[in-house]
Amino acid sequence: MTGTWFPWFARACLLFLLLTFLLSPDWFEPLLSPLAQENAPVIYNQGSLLTLTLLHLRTVAIATAAATVVAVSLAILVTRPFGAEFLPLSRSLVNVGQTFPPVAVLALAVPVLGFGEKPTLVALFLYGLLPIFENTLTGFATLPGPVLEAARGAGMTGRQRLWRVELPLAMPIILAGIRLSVVVSLATATIGSTVAAKTLGEVIIAGLQSNNTAFVLQGGLIVGAVAVLLYDGLSAIERVLARRTGLSQA
Repeated sequence: MTGTWFPWFARACLLFLLLTFLLSPDWFEPLLSPLAQENAPVIYNQGSLLTLTLLHLRTVAIATAAATVVAVSLAILVTRPFGAEFLPLSRSLVNVGQTFPPVAVLALAVPVLGFGEKPTLVALFLYGLLPIFENTLTGFATLPGPVLEAARGAGMTGRQRLWRVELPLAMPIILAGIRLSVVVSLATATIGSTVAAKTLGEVIIAGLQSNNTAFVLQGGLIVGAVAVLLYDGLSAIERVLARRTGLSQA
C-alpha cells in the first residue's frame, strides 16, 4: 500500500514545486543565490519562465502530433497487403531523423525556413518518427490472432477491423512509442534556442553565456521535471489502456 501511495505523493509534490517555481520563482531565490555570481541576477530575468515552458511544450506537442500522424499512417500502410513492399523504404525514411543529429537538421533548415520555431519543429518531427513507427509495427505484429479472426467472422471490412479492433488493441504499444518520442523531444527542443526558437534552452544558454549556474540549473530542472511528469502520466495512460484491452493483468 505504501509503495503505491508514495510514488503518487512524490509526483504530486514534484508537480506542486514545479508550478510554484513557474508562478513565483522569486520564492526560490535564497536556494539558488549561492550558484550566482555576486551582483548577478539569481532568477532568470529575460522573460517569463512560465511562458517559456508553455512555448517549449507547444513546440514539442506540435512536432509529436505531426510525427504521430505520419509514423502511424506509414505503419498502417506497410502492414496492409498492398503496402508491404514499402516497408524497407518507410524504415529508411523514418531513420533519417536518427541518422542526422538535430543540430545538423537545424543547420540545414535555417537557410530554408529562417530562424525561429520552424527549424526546431522539423528537427523534432524527424527525430520523433522512429520510435512511434517501430512501436506501431510491433503493436500490429502482436495482435491476438483469434480476435482478428473473430472480427473477420463477424463480417467486418478491413477498414472496420483497423479502426475498431487493430488500432485500439495496439494503442498501448503505440502510446509507448509516443511517450519515448515526447521525452526525447523535450530534451532536444532546448537546442532550438540556438536558432531563436522560444524554448527553455533560452534560459540554459543565457546561463552559459553569463557563467550563471543558477540560470543553467533553472532551465535544466524545469525540463527534467516536465519530462518526468509527462513520462509518468503517459505511462499511467498506457497501463489503463492495456487493462482495458486485456493485455495486462495489473
